[in-house]
Amino acid sequence: MNRYPSWLNILVLLVFLTGVVFALPNIYGSNPAVQIADLDGDNYDESRVAGYVQVLSENNLTPEAAYVADGRVVIRFDEVSDQESASTILADRFGNVSSVAKTLAPALPEWVRNTGLNPMSLGLDLRGGVHFLLEVDMNTAVESRLKSYQQDFQTRLREAKVISRVDDPADGTIVVRVRDANNLEQARSIVRDADAELLILDGGDDRSLRISMSDAQIRARQDFAIEQNMTTLRNRVDQLGVAEPLVQRQGVDRIVIQLPGVQDPNRLDDLITATATLEFRLVDQDGSAPGSRRYAGREGISGQILKREVIASGDQIIDAEAGFSEGQPAVFITLDSVGGANMLKTTQKNLGKPMSTVFIETRRDPIIVDGEASYRTVRTEEIINTATIQGIFKDRFRTTGLNTIEARNLALLLRAGALAAPVYKVEERTIGPSLGKDNIDKGFKAVTIGFLTVIVFMAVYYRWFGVVANLALFTNLIMIVALLSLLQASLTLPGIAGIVLTVGMAVDANVLIFERIREELAAGASPQNAIYSGYEKAFSSIADANITTLIAAIVLFALGTGPIKGFAITLSLGILTSMFTSIVGTRAVVNLVFGDRKIQGLPV
Repeated sequence: MNRYPSWLNILVLLVFLTGVVFALPNIYGSNPAVQIADLDGDNYDESRVAGYVQVLSENNLTPEAAYVADGRVVIRFDEVSDQESASTILADRFGNVSSVAKTLAPALPEWVRNTGLNPMSLGLDLRGGVHFLLEVDMNTAVESRLKSYQQDFQTRLREAKVISRVDDPADGTIVVRVRDANNLEQARSIVRDADAELLILDGGDDRSLRISMSDAQIRARQDFAIEQNMTTLRNRVDQLGVAEPLVQRQGVDRIVIQLPGVQDPNRLDDLITATATLEFRLVDQDGSAPGSRRYAGREGISGQILKREVIASGDQIIDAEAGFSEGQPAVFITLDSVGGANMLKTTQKNLGKPMSTVFIETRRDPIIVDGEASYRTVRTEEIINTATIQGIFKDRFRTTGLNTIEARNLALLLRAGALAAPVYKVEERTIGPSLGKDNIDKGFKAVTIGFLTVIVFMAVYYRWFGVVANLALFTNLIMIVALLSLLQASLTLPGIAGIVLTVGMAVDANVLIFERIREELAAGASPQNAIYSGYEKAFSSIADANITTLIAAIVLFALGTGPIKGFAITLSLGILTSMFTSIVGTRAVVNLVFGDRKIQGLPV
């Protein structure tokens, strides 16, 4: 009646041992460390480690360990003071080519690192790092889409030989004007063919149309801007060499970026919020082309009148590398198929004519309006290079006119992709590694106190069965830690709260089982029948309670952000592991001790 088959007992033992193995790296804790990553996103190898250690040795600093992890050099120290000194020395020596950040690194022995096992990933509040809250400029996202419509309409009307003018977007509306009223319906048909969902209204003078985006199109464009910006920001962070970054949407128009282990937000701030991009336009040499306008030149560069049509733009650049050309800093650019085809057609038709590279940047400057702090959006467009087209080229070429740092940063931004709309920093927080370590200590203390309190209560109140429950509780903690380590899910302070809650929920299942056994014994059932009935009849109540809590945890994870997700992750994992340890695990132990034995009573 109360005996598991051998395979099930072996399974329980294997699950326990597997949990111990995956949880093992967490017993070593963390040490203050310095992380060094290549500014261009290239991976470092072991050959780079000796050079950094040598520099530290020259300054009387001896690291506890130095190695490469995920393409970044990690140098660990025993003391925070050594970490501070090393960070300053390495940043001064290598800051122009490498990102040097203070962090906490797992204090794993080399043999553990070689196994590929890793401890839990720590969130920003435990590890330290930088938190950015960014706001996406939704109005600019819609305006940029309208500008693309404007250029598309102009091209289609010209190809259809309809004499017309397409005004710049204003207040969410594009006005198409035709010279001959007889062409108005043809222009309407051309616009409708471009996008059937656009709203097309008569301009009121029989020679113009007013075109605007529908509400559905505006919402879709705003969602696209958020998703595209998140993808671009992830690419930028990845190329900066930041380990375990978090980039996620918050609300309607905001994005959260968390960079664990990074302590210097200055350069990250510039690159994450930068909206720098390029456009390539032909010079209007006689100033007669429709829509041409003058662009200012960067210092030392002459301003030019450029044509309205964009040959290629930043969103068509698929690769960019910084380098040198004829002794000057340069960005070597690769275009996608559409941009490359347009560049090929342009260079074929315009040999010997000048083409300019326009550098575009959008920023938000603080201002005071009626005594209150506000912002204004400033868009800078300046020519950085004008050169004569001396040969036919397609998707690979270079541009100059930037200094070395600008070329490297621009190459990184272009390589990561263009932002669909500008982003502005709303909030920035930096959490030091010492504060993170303090949070870890406090969280560990909270779990320890809760765990020991439950253990004492269960052992006193339920005697031998309480000891079995305590064994299951200890196994449950090991399995939670093992799963967090295996999945590399970030552990946060709210996540620790979820573990503490799980401790109470895990033991609650055993309380239901043991109380049911007591009731069966009081009703006159034999000890073996009482054990069987206790587990069988309590199961439905335990399952109902845990399933409803799991549903709530899943909803929290799906709809929550940041700390709420951390809480939901540990709570969900804790529910799953506690169901196994509290029901299957404890019953396996009870069956081994009491199964198929004639006993007079139970120590419960």
